[in-house]
Formats: sequence, structure tokens, C-alpha cells
Amino acid sequence: MRRPLMMFLFLLASCWAAPYVAAATPPKQPESGPGGADYISAQVVKRAVGRASAPTYVFYAAGPASEPRPVVVLLHSWGAANPQFYGGWIEHLARKGNLVLFPRFQEVNRTRPADATALAAGLIKDALATLADDPDARPDLGRFAYLGHLAGAAIAANLAANPAADGLPEPKLIFALMPGGIASDEKGRGIILKDLSAIAPSTLLITMSGDRDYLPTDRAARRLLKEASAIPGNRKLFMRAGSDDHGFPTVTATLASPGAMKADYDSAAIKVPPDPPRDPKQKNTFRWSADMSLSGEQTVLTAQMATNVTDSLDYYAYWKTFDMALAAAFSGADAATLKRDPKLIDMGVWSDGWPVRRLSADLPKGEGQETQQERGPRRRLN
Repeated sequence: MRRPLMMFLFLLASCWAAPYVAAATPPKQPESGPGGADYISAQVVKRAVGRASAPTYVFYAAGPASEPRPVVVLLHSWGAANPQFYGGWIEHLARKGNLVLFPRFQEVNRTRPADATALAAGLIKDALATLADDPDARPDLGRFAYLGHLAGAAIAANLAANPAADGLPEPKLIFALMPGGIASDEKGRGIILKDLSAIAPSTLLITMSGDRDYLPTDRAARRLLKEASAIPGNRKLFMRAGSDDHGFPTVTATLASPGAMKADYDSAAIKVPPDPPRDPKQKNTFRWSADMSLSGEQTVLTAQMATNVTDSLDYYAYWKTFDMALAAAFSGADAATLKRDPKLIDMGVWSDGWPVRRLSADLPKGEGQETQQERGPRRRLN
């Protein structure tokens, strides 16, 4: 009796273990193309310009540049003022041939959100002036784009409104990823939006939210798209990344998911020019206010970004989409043309051949429909 019982228990255990052993895995980084690993260089130059209290971190592929490099300004979320939170993405962009600027417009617990746009504008302007004649950096101001995450998305929109007043180039692309942190009014906590109707009509504006905690980011995205009224509808795109639990590890499109933590890009390891000596006669005018401190949600999001690993969402939803948007914006293509490319919403396949849940991409609706409350994203049970 003992042997048949042992055989029965072994078969039962095998049945329970089989789903875990055979669990499908998400797709890896494409070998080439948008989001792919066909890089022009294996090494990235990491440096900083400005001064210790207000630096802009600069990243580009090692080696001489055969032509001026497109400029991507990455504007971080509130609290994630260290480039290591986006290190994987920064490395991808730099190794693809872009000049990446990471202005640290926030000194955590010492900067007011209302001041962030002006601080970012000053940092970017000074960095571009410093790099203008640099034979290695070689910024191409005719190919200039903003990539903003959460509060950084609102700042990107502000910087694109009347850039000449700030001495900045006119961007070809604004990529607003999980937009948020926008103040409801001038007395509210958050980023105060400028008059976005001043954004040039030729700009390509793309917003993307995830299906987790999507309501606030959807509202912010719709607001950016609506208030940028000079941009025609065929140059705007509203996108959403979806979660998928078909295999393991699961694909989860959270607010923090665009982070790609990489310790190699820690700001502490990048040498920053020191601050000039302080005049002892100069009075300290700093005054603390409550909106300088991180909220509980911002603290949690920053902690989540510190543990993020680079996964298929990065490769296919964020990196690939931004690469395609850059190419479209720099070539003059509109959002409608970009939307027609089937690669835009493709998310690859799990290891068992099952397609990963695709992205959604929609042109803005008519004015009468835009204010209607939308149904939430549908969840697919696997």
C-alpha cells in the first residue's frame, strides 16, 4: 500500500508544481529598432554642468559625434531628483545617440513646486550654453524634446509654452508620462500650469498613463491635451499602458513603473562643479513652507522607483514608444501617422507565444465628448 500511496502523492505534487515550472515569462528587449539594443556605443559619458546646489547631469554615448546629437531633456517626478531612478532609460537614450539632460530642478524638502518650472528653465538654458561649443556633446537644438514623468510632465508642458521668453529651443516633442502633480489653482499645492495655448502648433504632444491608479493621470493628461489648444488634434495622442498577469513576473503599469533604477547613474558618483564661496555678509533668505516636503504618496512612489527593475514595460511601452515618437517628431510626421504604425501599440509576446496586452492610442475626441466621464480600462482575466 505504501508504494501506490507514494506514487499518488508524487503525481499530485507534480500537478500542482507544473503551472509554476511552466509559467510564461515576459518578452526581453528587442534586438533592434525602437526600444531595441542596437546601440552605437557600449559606454556612456556621465558628467555634470552648473554647480553643486543646482546641477544639470549630462549623458551621451562615448566617442566622437559624427553629427550633432538630438537633445532629450528628462524631467523627473517630484522627489526622484537623482538620475539613478531613471538610469536604465537614460543609458538607453544615450547609447542610441541622444544627448540627455537631467536638470535637478528640485532640492528635496527645500524647493517649492511653484518655483520648479523657472528653476528647470534656468538650468536647461545654462547647460545648453555650456555645451554649445563642446565637441563631444554637440547639442542639436533643431532636434529638441521633453520627456516628463508625473510632476515633470507638467513642467515639460510649461517649458514648451513660449520657450523664447526663457531662452530655450522650441521642442518638437512633449512626451508626458503619467502626468500629475498639477495644482488645482494658484493657491493649491503642485505645479501651476502656464497658458499652454502658447505651445507651438507644430509640436507633437503625447500623454501616457497606466491602468493602475489611472484616474488622476487621465484627468491630468486630458487637461494638458485640452489646454494645448493651438496644437491640432492630429498632432496629439492619448495613450495607456496596460497590466498583464498571464505569466511571471507580471506586467504592472503603475505610476512608478517608468522608473528604471540603475546605481551606475547615482548622482553621488558624478563630479559636480562646486558652489562659489558664499559672501559672509549675504543674509540667508531661505524660508521653509509645507509644500516643500514630500507628501505621503510622493514618498511611497519614490521608494517604489528605488526598487524598480527594467522589464518589458520599459522596453515596449516606454522606451519603444518614445523612440518612435522622437523619430516621428523630428521627421515632421503627425500623431495620426504614428498611430497607424502597428508597432506603436505592440507589446511583444510571452514566452509561450501569447501576446502581451497591447497599448491603447487615441487621438483626442471632439470638444463635446472630451468632458464626458470615461469608463475605466477593462481588465482581461487570463
